[in-house]
Amino acid sequence: MLPLAILAGGFATRLGNLARNIPKCLIEINGRPFVDWQLDLLKAKGYSDFVFCISYKSELVQNYLGDGSSRGIQIRYSLDGNVQLGTGGAIRAALPLLGNEFGVLYGDSFLPTDYSKIESKFQNSSRPALMTVYKNENKYDASNVEFREGSVMKYKKGINDPKMQHIDYGLSFFRRSAFPLLEREGAFDLSDTYHLLSSSQMLEGFEVFERFYEIGSIKGIKEFSEFLGRANK
Repeated sequence: MLPLAILAGGFATRLGNLARNIPKCLIEINGRPFVDWQLDLLKAKGYSDFVFCISYKSELVQNYLGDGSSRGIQIRYSLDGNVQLGTGGAIRAALPLLGNEFGVLYGDSFLPTDYSKIESKFQNSSRPALMTVYKNENKYDASNVEFREGSVMKYKKGINDPKMQHIDYGLSFFRRSAFPLLEREGAFDLSDTYHLLSSSQMLEGFEVFERFYEIGSIKGIKEFSEFLGRANK
């Protein structure tokens, strides 16, 4: 399985006091830090090589996770430095650790899906990137993807387009060859990357049917906690 970059550097402002003193990925859900649930899932899916892209209170993440050896995995770190790089800039900075092909997911996402099938689709594609998409129809968040015949035809946040019935599921794969198109100075968001790739017909799509869970909001935390409660009965 390919290396995975985990984007865990945000300030989590929507969570207020819950994340005032700790990074979002360390918030306890049903008695364990969220990152434990996430890494357990990813390890069970076959992943063992992780690069955490961190910024806010990064030392707490490093102190908690260490090098991953106690979990039977490898964990390395890419730090933003004094200025946050944004999700796109964080991936750009981590490229030396990630190699030629790698996956990306968010540090607040729990995605119970078939990773090996998705990764295989990416490796058999000639395109430099693949995005997983879910037919959201604005249910869990605003839909931002026009998906048709295996391709992401358009990706754009913040617009109302009836053709956009899907949402970015939170798991993507990249070849390093995609990134010369995207290099720029300073911070930038990964959504800019997706928009540029989709506009150039260079973004493969893979539709998943298992709903995603996230802890970026109070509602998301409640829903994920309830999911864990059902799963552990």
